[in-house]
Amino acid sequence: MGTERRDRVVLALVVWSVLVSQVLLYPGLADLVRALGGRGLDAATAFLVAEVAAFVTFASVWGALSDATGRRLRWVVGGALGGALSYLLLAALPTLGVGFGVALVIRVVGGAFTIGAFSLAVTTLADLGGGNGRNMGVAGLAIGLGAALGAVVGGRLSTLDPLAPLVAAAGLLFVVATLSLSVTDRAPSGRNLGVGAIVRGLRSRPALSVPYAFGFVDRLTAGFFALVGVFYFRTQFGLDAAGAGVVLALFFLPFALLQYPLGVVSDRVGRFYPVVAGSVAYGVAIIGVGLAPSLVSAASMMVVVGVFGALVAPATMALATDLVPEDERGVALGGFNVAGSLGFLTGFLVGGLSADSLGFLSAFLIVGGLEVAIAVVALRAVRELKPFERAVGTADD
Repeated sequence: MGTERRDRVVLALVVWSVLVSQVLLYPGLADLVRALGGRGLDAATAFLVAEVAAFVTFASVWGALSDATGRRLRWVVGGALGGALSYLLLAALPTLGVGFGVALVIRVVGGAFTIGAFSLAVTTLADLGGGNGRNMGVAGLAIGLGAALGAVVGGRLSTLDPLAPLVAAAGLLFVVATLSLSVTDRAPSGRNLGVGAIVRGLRSRPALSVPYAFGFVDRLTAGFFALVGVFYFRTQFGLDAAGAGVVLALFFLPFALLQYPLGVVSDRVGRFYPVVAGSVAYGVAIIGVGLAPSLVSAASMMVVVGVFGALVAPATMALATDLVPEDERGVALGGFNVAGSLGFLTGFLVGGLSADSLGFLSAFLIVGGLEVAIAVVALRAVRELKPFERAVGTADD
């Protein structure tokens, strides 16, 4: 196995491990928040928002730092270790007798570290040869499989002990730090782009606003399912944390397994059809989950959502890397992750507020409708985008 191919596999394991660690907490979120001193949907929303707010704030910082230093992996290791320690500290909080507010502060700190490990591992994949669609497909495969396993295992662990997912998440991030030490750092020697690089990058390359907009809405739907989806399946169909985790996995499994082949397809046919047509189908499928009359039909629609999500995700990430030279990939993908994290945050807020005030069906209609709307509004813009340079694959990759 060639060195680059081996590194692609290791980096996929790194991304996978980070996603497992994050999603482990979702199925039993209500029980975990209660154990940490919080109560109800509002506290669960705050717990998720605290971490994602840190993602939004620090993704660009890590990207600019890696481009300026010409190094990625040392920062992946540091981010993973910081995230692991934050999870262990959260697990210890109930024995320390402190309030829920302290847990929220730790979530912010942990999120600031964890986004570094995640964002720069994905950027390191983009540094490899073989085509942006292929590399982002590998990232999507790892993300989806990590989320699928995290949903199932997290649900099971939560039924044993609400704090168990925190300890497991910490262990996985220690594994991330260890794995990252074995990867060759191929980061190009970049300019010192600074913390404001994303804003300046959008000014100089306004075309990036298109993949950023799609990334925002796509991750909005993910945030919606992480919070409202779990509460929906638990309250509407009487599932426990383990059952909710299994239903989430019905989305994440096809979402994971199809991203690599569909990412390669986007390299061959272009980004337009996967991004635009895929987004329309994805939005309609989300609405279908809310309209489903039974658990079986709703679970079946989750599989459909996963299939169309796999069509959209790698093509959208690849589109962001298509539009910039290689020495700006860190900031370009950092910006994409900022947009995605803002979407995730918005998904919590829009989903939680709409479900609470209008009901679950209205929430599904709003979120699915937003996915369809971005495809319709941006259709012409996507068609007119031209890549900065086309990556060419090698036989080894």
